[in-house]
Amino acid sequence: MSKRLLLLKPIPTSKDAGLLALRVLVAATMLLRHGLEKFSHFSAMAAHFPNPLHIGATPSLMFATLADGICSVLLILGLATRWAALIEIVNLFVAWSLVLHFAFFGRTGGEGELVVLYLGAMVALFLMGPGKYSLDGPSGK
Repeated sequence: MSKRLLLLKPIPTSKDAGLLALRVLVAATMLLRHGLEKFSHFSAMAAHFPNPLHIGATPSLMFATLADGICSVLLILGLATRWAALIEIVNLFVAWSLVLHFAFFGRTGGEGELVVLYLGAMVALFLMGPGKYSLDGPSGK
């Protein structure tokens, strides 16, 4: 009995439950920390938002709002999951590479670590899909 408990055998394993937890926890954090901020302070942020792709600060902010706000909601629901994750991947990679200049270690690397964690979660969701506990998950399986 103690070996069974030590190996966590009583806890059922499920890829789908893990994908649900990953989707909801990561996307909810992204939405609450970054998406809602962009929705509620859009006009104030537009004046000083980074423009790494040279398309203008407002279009850059609009894309970041799409990724951090709308795509986060889609990921939580498990709707258009792979597309939402792909948009998040593009947004996060642009931020990490062109804004943070691949910062990861050292004094200025604190933000880079978080971006890489978000990026890893989005890549995993893009590759694995939403799982069965989602609105666009495989039905009948």
